[in-house]
Amino acid sequence: MNPYQKKRRWKFFLLIFAILIGIASVFYTDSFVKKMEREEAAQFQLWVKITERSMLLYDNDNFTSVVEDVRENTKMPVIVVNNDGTILSSSGLDSTKTWYPDNDKLVYDSLYFVRELSTMRKQHRPLVMNIMGQEKLAYYKDSFILTQLRYFPYIQMGVIFLFLLTAYTAFSSARRDEQDHVWVGLAKETAHQLGTPISSLMAWTELMKSKFDAEDDPLIAEMENDIKRLEIITDRFSKIGSKPILEDHTVYIVISDFIRYFKVRTSDKVKFSITGDEQVRALLNVPLFDWVIENLLKNAANAIENEGSISVNIIENLAKEQVFIDVTDSGKGIPRSKFDAVFQPGYTTRKRGWGLGLSLTKRIVENYHSGEIFVKESELGKGTTFRIILKSSLRYEPTTT
Repeated sequence: MNPYQKKRRWKFFLLIFAILIGIASVFYTDSFVKKMEREEAAQFQLWVKITERSMLLYDNDNFTSVVEDVRENTKMPVIVVNNDGTILSSSGLDSTKTWYPDNDKLVYDSLYFVRELSTMRKQHRPLVMNIMGQEKLAYYKDSFILTQLRYFPYIQMGVIFLFLLTAYTAFSSARRDEQDHVWVGLAKETAHQLGTPISSLMAWTELMKSKFDAEDDPLIAEMENDIKRLEIITDRFSKIGSKPILEDHTVYIVISDFIRYFKVRTSDKVKFSITGDEQVRALLNVPLFDWVIENLLKNAANAIENEGSISVNIIENLAKEQVFIDVTDSGKGIPRSKFDAVFQPGYTTRKRGWGLGLSLTKRIVENYHSGEIFVKESELGKGTTFRIILKSSLRYEPTTT
C-alpha cells in the first residue's frame, strides 16, 4: 500500500468516526428531548386538572395559591379556547402581546394569538377541559428550552463540522508550505551536488578527445549528449522554487526535439509520432516543459507491456487562445476512479516507483506555466490520453464584417 492509499484510508476512518460521534450525539439528544416532551405533556395535564378544579374551589384561598404556583412554574405556552375557536385565556405567552392595557382596557394582539394557536395545533392534540359544565379546548406549545434542545445536536454538528473544516484547511495549508520548503531545498541541494561531477565529466571527455585523438568518436559524442542532459536536469532542479522565465516558443519544435532525444533511449518496440499544428506558439520554460513531456512519455512507455505506440497531438483553440497537447499511449489504461489520484504525491502502480512524476508534472504545468493537465480519457487494456492546456502566445483580433 503506497503512502497516498494509507492517507486516504486514514481519512476514511476518521470521517466514519466523526459520523458515528454525530449520530450518537443526535440519538442521545433525541432520547433526552422525548423524555422532556413526556414531562411537559404530564405537566400540561396537571395544569388542566388544577385549572378545572380551581373553578370549583375558587373561594378556597389555599387552593388558589397552589393554582397560581403551578401556573407560574408552567414553562410551556398555553391557550384555552371555546369549541368555536374563541380565545378565553392564555398562559406563558409574550406579555407584551397578550392582555396589555390600552386606554383603560385590556387588549391583545389577535394576529399573535392566531399564529401561536396555529403552531400549537400542529404540535399537539388539545385536551378537553370541563369548566362549569362546559367543554373547553386547551392547547399547548413546546417550551423554548425544549425547542432549543431539539435543534441543538444539528447546530452542534454544524459548528463541529465548520471547526474541523477550518482546522483541516489550516493544517493542510501549513503542511503544503512545509512540503514545498523541503521540496525546494532538496531540489536546489541536488542541483548543487550534481554540479561538481558534471564539471569533472566534461573535463574528462575533453581530455579523452585530446589524448586519444577522438574528436569524431561516436561514443564520445554520446557521452557528451548525456553530460548535456545532466546539465539540463541540474538546471531544472535549480529552477524549482524560483519564478521561471517564460519565452515564446513553437510548441511543435520543442516537443519534437525532446522526442528525438527520448526515443533512442527507449525500446524499439515503442513507436513515437507527433502530429498537429506545427506553427502554434506558447510561452514556455523549455527545461521545465521538457521535464513535463519526459514524465508523460516515461509513464506512457512503462504502461506499454510489449509493443505499442505513443503519439503527441498539438491542437490550437483559436476561440480561447489556448494550446491543447494530447499525449496518447496504447498501454494498460487507468481506472476512471484513479483519474485524480494519479497526480497525488506517492501514488504509483510500480513496485519501485516513488509516485512523484505526475505530481511534479502537475506542479510545473499549473504553477509555473499557468496551465492545466488532466486525464482526458482512458480505457483499461486500450490506453490513456493526458491533455495539457497552455495559453497561446499568439493573439487574434476578432474579424468584423
